[in-house]
Amino acid sequence: MKKNTLLLISLTTLLQSITAQQPLVGAGNKVDPYKYTITKTATFNKASVASAHPLASMVGAAIMQQGGNAFDAAIATQLALAVVYPGAGNLGGGGFLLARKKDGNLIGLDYREKAPASASRDMYLDKEGTAQTTLSQNGHLSSGVPGTVAGLFATFPYAKLPFKTLIQPAIDLAEYGFVITEHEARSLNGNKADFIKYSTKRSAFIKDGEWKAGDTLIQKDLAETLKRIRDNGQKGFYEGLTAELIVNEMERGNGLITLQDLKDYSAKERKPVTFSYRGVEVVSFAPPSSGGILLAQMLKMAEKFPLNEYGFQSPKAVQLMVEVERRAYADRAQYMGDPDFWKVPAKMLMSDTYLTQRMQDYAVDKAGKSTNISYGILKESEETTHLSIMDAEGNMVAVTTTLNNGYGSKTVVGGAGFLLNDEMDDFSIKPGVPNMYGAIGGEANAIQPGKRMLSSMTPTLLLKDNKPFVVVGTPGGTTIPTSVFQSIVNVVDFSMNAEDAVNKPKFHHQWLPDVVYIEKTFLTSTSEALKQMGYTIEQRGAIGRTELIKINGGKLETAADKRGDDSVAGF
Repeated sequence: MKKNTLLLISLTTLLQSITAQQPLVGAGNKVDPYKYTITKTATFNKASVASAHPLASMVGAAIMQQGGNAFDAAIATQLALAVVYPGAGNLGGGGFLLARKKDGNLIGLDYREKAPASASRDMYLDKEGTAQTTLSQNGHLSSGVPGTVAGLFATFPYAKLPFKTLIQPAIDLAEYGFVITEHEARSLNGNKADFIKYSTKRSAFIKDGEWKAGDTLIQKDLAETLKRIRDNGQKGFYEGLTAELIVNEMERGNGLITLQDLKDYSAKERKPVTFSYRGVEVVSFAPPSSGGILLAQMLKMAEKFPLNEYGFQSPKAVQLMVEVERRAYADRAQYMGDPDFWKVPAKMLMSDTYLTQRMQDYAVDKAGKSTNISYGILKESEETTHLSIMDAEGNMVAVTTTLNNGYGSKTVVGGAGFLLNDEMDDFSIKPGVPNMYGAIGGEANAIQPGKRMLSSMTPTLLLKDNKPFVVVGTPGGTTIPTSVFQSIVNVVDFSMNAEDAVNKPKFHHQWLPDVVYIEKTFLTSTSEALKQMGYTIEQRGAIGRTELIKINGGKLETAADKRGDDSVAGF
């Protein structure tokens, strides 16, 4: 009997070992890149992922089913997004990871891009001092030193599985390809001319003729780049052949990134921003992201008013929220930057005394004017992607990562197969000159060698009774903090489920320009009421693509935004 039991245990162990080594990706496997569907919302018992692409979410969920935790899933999902979502998923960009471990410890990892060592304050100004925004927004000179790969390895100590296991799905997706959606085909076709203009060598994104839904995108160069990371770790990107390919691309296109810039890059730990909103603990990201402070300012200014009594998207509720957005963004322009180079007065900006002062000139039912409302007086940065993850152990992970604009600089590294960011535009290239998102900046966010540019990314966690409650975040440039702000208000004040909190119409105000932007489905009666109050209203396309997980009765209510190919997966 004992012998039979031992034999059974041995066979079980062997079978588990074989199963664990089977590839996740491929026809007939857990993640089938040739046949998949988009799942917008679902409720799971143990673990879930919401991300910008169904294949990436499926990879993250499958990794957790294999014994990985939320950190394993975060690494694997980001790597998969670098393959299947090239518009924002990336190796050549950067981002922020915010997490709460099952033991309650908070983690903030900053892998935002940096200005190259030869960057200078006025590098985008011509002889007359005019800002050349085309240079900061496209091509080789717009790229900061990438941070994503360093961020993945900074995350790895919290993971459980070997890195080779986490990166293999991405390698397989790149090497053997995946079927693209109609949205992806349209996007690749729309950017074809820019890929040719801003890259010095032909890439996998260029096709003779048009891409169409159902085509298979194979990225052999990217697969080889991923293999070098698999085999050599972080050095497989920041040193060796990949680093040389980046620098060669820079030299061909008059960019600034050098081998030394790459070798010197490292991710940094940041202490998360924490505060309370109506009894719920909010955890968000600190500078060089403006998101956490903006979120604290907006929620705390709104907290003194009974939003739930006003009603969702009522003129009174929206008017209040617009005015707190206006005041927070005015402060962003003056006070926020990389804390390693600029003293950010975070404590004062989030203090109750200061925020009460900021709302003294608030008038109900009357439009404020940004020309009259500047930054406060103290006594002492649209194409991004977000993923939200919870696991069965109680770990919460929120990651927002970006190339900045869609497809970043539009520069593909010749022979390496990945796009570089155009994050230099997130600096204030000249005080008073707006970046591509219309954001105004000043001295706090001026270009300096080695400095991280100010970001709008806002990965955020909510805790209720000191237990996991919500993981949320979104892409969208300067609309990120306002979208997260509205999603939290939707959950906390208006008691919405995950799906509604994500998908209800959104609006945005960022101080300058002095315009309230609304989505097409925004309530007409409310927009007309706002116009009567004196607001300038402009309809625009989709605002953000929010990914949200909400604990409801012990279950993981998970929603991916209807505004894209976003999808959820879990078990």
